[in-house]
This record gives sequence, structure tokens and C-alpha cells, in this order.
Amino acid sequence: MDSVLLPRLANRSTLLVSSAIRDLLHLGERPEVLSLAGGLPDGSTFPVERIAEATTRALAFPGRYGATALQYGPSEGLTTFREWIAAGSLLHDGHGAIEATLVTTGSQQALDLLGRVLVDPGDVVVVEDPLYLGARQVLTAAGAHLVGVAVDHDGMDVDALEDRLRCGLRPRLVYTVPNFQNPTGAVLAVDRRERLAALALRYGFVIIEDDPYTALAFSSERHPSIARFAPDHVVTLGSASKVLAPGLRIGWLQAAPWIHRSLVLAKQSSDLHTPCLDQLVALDLLSDTPFLVDHVSRLRATYATKAAVLHEALGAEFRTTKPRGGMFLWGHAARDTQAELARAIDAGVAYVPGTAFAVDRDRSRALRLSYASLSPVELRDAAARLRAVFR
Repeated sequence: MDSVLLPRLANRSTLLVSSAIRDLLHLGERPEVLSLAGGLPDGSTFPVERIAEATTRALAFPGRYGATALQYGPSEGLTTFREWIAAGSLLHDGHGAIEATLVTTGSQQALDLLGRVLVDPGDVVVVEDPLYLGARQVLTAAGAHLVGVAVDHDGMDVDALEDRLRCGLRPRLVYTVPNFQNPTGAVLAVDRRERLAALALRYGFVIIEDDPYTALAFSSERHPSIARFAPDHVVTLGSASKVLAPGLRIGWLQAAPWIHRSLVLAKQSSDLHTPCLDQLVALDLLSDTPFLVDHVSRLRATYATKAAVLHEALGAEFRTTKPRGGMFLWGHAARDTQAELARAIDAGVAYVPGTAFAVDRDRSRALRLSYASLSPVELRDAAARLRAVFR
């Protein structure tokens, strides 16, 4: 029998990497495992009835070519939704005109579009260390050379970045999650935001400000967008996933005109447009201020309670910082967390080892824990199992 010659994948496919969190998510489906690994929102907070009402209204919304919800739409997004983004809300700081906004199929698509438009293979991209895994996937696939800058309680160490720039580092991009950073929960201090923007102006790089957690602050604390200080050098990303429901797949970005047009063209080649039905449903809820204020208030209270429960239940065996918002708690153990993961799963608890988020530094004794999807009782049980593994 003649041999069969199989086609080959493109060379760039070798740059694609798996997400450690995605690989761990299936463990959450096992009933005996309490998963602190995934970044899933609390499903009990989803406004199911309100979404059903909004869906009914969206389907009845007339358009020139039939029901708007079921027809193709503009690549940039529906005008009404882009107006809402430009105006700002509890979820985000509106800092641009409608011409600066683009609705995306989740904020992960926004990251992907930016990687395609702004990064050439071999370009230096400065990232937080530890780094959000979704950003690592996008930037690695684009062929970027990642350079990590440490994160402390006040976010990215901008002093360290400035030292590197003075020594000749010339990044194309700097990526940051300024509010309740994933995975550490850190908040970038206001003075660091201003200095980071000043460095972008001086050295000519773009800042990607990935901001999905602003609405999940446990206090009235709210910091200005970095784009306020350097609008032509900052692209800000937002998302409805953490506040409404991730299944709607609604995200957005705000970018300067010199970037925006290329992003629209990249989106056209990707998916033509974000589903109009999802946009109309999300807009119905997000533009309803009384609903949004009440819903976000309850969401904050729910997550604040869970964060406090997990932080207290972990006890002195893990070095942790009590979260100020968001969905994650970052901690350090006495032993290698990657090496202990299999034992933890056998004990009925899952987490993400710190090495998954590491860029240039040793994170072997760190771990990320998500308190969002478990109940307070389950969180105490999960913490007890975790303590037993590392005791």
C-alpha cells in the first residue's frame, strides 16, 4: 500500500499554547472536587429573568432589513451600544468618542485583535509578572518576546520598568490589568498610572489597559483610566462577562483613531461583527441604571463576603493578601504548588499553580485561588482540604 503524505500545519501554529486554567476546568465537573482554579463568576448572580425579558424585547426590535437582533450588523458594533461605551458607566471609564470604540466578542477577542495589529514576531512586549494567562496566549501566538516586570500590592513596578527603559529596553506594548489584577488582585496606584502614561509618551509604546474587574471593587475606591493621561497611547478593554454573564460574550475596546481603523479591519477578517442579539440584550441591562446599580451592589457584597471567608479559612499556612475586589486570591505556600497539585486533586480541591503565571521570576510556591463560584461553606471546606495537603 502506498504511503499517505499528510499536509502540515502552518509554522505559526507552533506558537499556540494551551491555557493551564482551561486544562483544569474539567476538574470542576467532578462532583468530589471543589475547584478554586477557574475564573468562573457565581452562576447564582446571573440575572436570568432580566436577560429573558431583554431577549424578548431584542427580538422584537425592528430594523431596516428585518429584526436587528437576527441580522448582520456593523463590524464596529451597534451605534447605541458604542454610545453607551463612550459615555462610561459603573463598569468602565468612558474616555473616548463613539469613533474610538469597538464592540468585540468578549474582551479576549479584543486582545487577539491587538496582537494581530500591533505586534510583529520578535517584538518586545512588557507584561506583568505574574501574568494573566489569556494575554500570554495571545501575545505568544503573535510571536512577541515577553519581558516581565514584577507586581506588588500597588500593581506593576513602574520604577523597575523605567530603569529597564533607561538601559535601552524598547517595547512595542506594555500590558497591564490595573484593577484587581489577575492573578494577584493588585490595584495599580494612581501615581504609577500617571508615570506609566508619561513613559509611553516618552518612549513611544502602546499601553493595553485590560480592565474587566472595575465594577467588582469591595469599596467605593475607583481609580482613573490610564487613558486619561495618554489617550493616543492607551487602548482600554472592558467586558460584561464578570457583571452580567460570560455566555453573552460581550466585550469592547476604546482606542485612538490611528489604531481603531486597523482593529476594525482585523475584526472583519475574524468574525465580521459581534452578534447583534447579544449586544441588544446586554445594552438593555447595562443602560438600565437602577437595575445595574442594584445588581452590582449585590455582586460586590457577595464576592466581598466570599473573599473574606476564604482568606480567613486559609489561616497562617498560606501567605495571602486579603482581596480588595475582583475574583482572585493570590497566596504562597511552604512547598512547590505544581508538585502538590496532584495530591490536592486527590484530596478534592483544585487550584492554579503560580508557575502557570510566571514570566521571568520563580513562582513555584505561589498559587491562585478563585473564590467566585463556590459558596462560603464550600470555600471553608476547600480551604481545609488545601491546608491538609500542605500541612
